[in-house]
Amino acid sequence: MEVQETRVQTDRIFTFPNILSMARLAGVPLFLWLILAKHDGWALAVLMLSGISDYLDGKLARRWNQISSLGRLLDPAADRLYILSTLFGLTYRGILPIWLTAALLARELMLLVMVWILRRHGYPPPQVNFLGKAATFNLMYAFPLLLVSDGSGWLAWTGSVLGWAFAGWGTTLYWWAGILYVVQVRRLVKADATAD
Repeated sequence: MEVQETRVQTDRIFTFPNILSMARLAGVPLFLWLILAKHDGWALAVLMLSGISDYLDGKLARRWNQISSLGRLLDPAADRLYILSTLFGLTYRGILPIWLTAALLARELMLLVMVWILRRHGYPPPQVNFLGKAATFNLMYAFPLLLVSDGSGWLAWTGSVLGWAFAGWGTTLYWWAGILYVVQVRRLVKADATAD
């Protein structure tokens, strides 16, 4: 007989996973400054620590049954802020082309509109799904690799090849996840309209 694990969402603020997420958020301005000041080694270190803490906060929240309303907001907020700050920094330095930055920002704008529509209908923001996590994972690998590509030699060449591969997959999955959110929002709104 299989035992089902039950997870309860709490409203506790100071859980270990939430503290990890808060630390990630606090690292965003430092990370952006490091990229703009061309301290690439330190910027990569901060980004790497952010990725490790991103993995740990979700894993520990589930394992220790510390899933919270605040954690559900902090985790995706930190992901988005790292992506936005990296986009800004790499575009400013000429490493990322404007078209890629515009494509990723357009997707973010689309999601903001969806969240606004959901709120108008009394729904919370959609939960992050596996596809959205996979997209973020790919982009979080792409950006450091592209940062490494801003140099010369075999390491820069390898960073460029792998970075662009991850960027391509990440952007595709990012949009795919965004379109699925739009479909989900449309169904909820349609169901509301039919119920009235």
